[in-house]
Amino acid sequence: MSTAVPACEQEPGVIYPVVDLKRCEGKGDCERVCPENVFEVKRIDEQDYRSLGLLHRFKVRVHGFKVAYTPNVDACRSCGLCVTACPEHAITLAKR
Repeated sequence: MSTAVPACEQEPGVIYPVVDLKRCEGKGDCERVCPENVFEVKRIDEQDYRSLGLLHRFKVRVHGFKVAYTPNVDACRSCGLCVTACPEHAITLAKR
């Protein structure tokens, strides 16, 4: 039995995922489900870490300083799998 993956019908670069670093816990569900390899879970950049408030910095620490970034954002075809896979609801899709 095979699981059908929803078609990513949007042209790349029109819609893009936005990760809310205040919510992201770096679990990597987005990275695993994205058929276009848009995401990378890695250590939070120092500048991003410093831009967070004290409570959110603590949360990032608890989760191993890991968050999701979108280094291949222009490949996004708006399938929405990342949005539904994220347990923290940290990802939204935006239009350019």
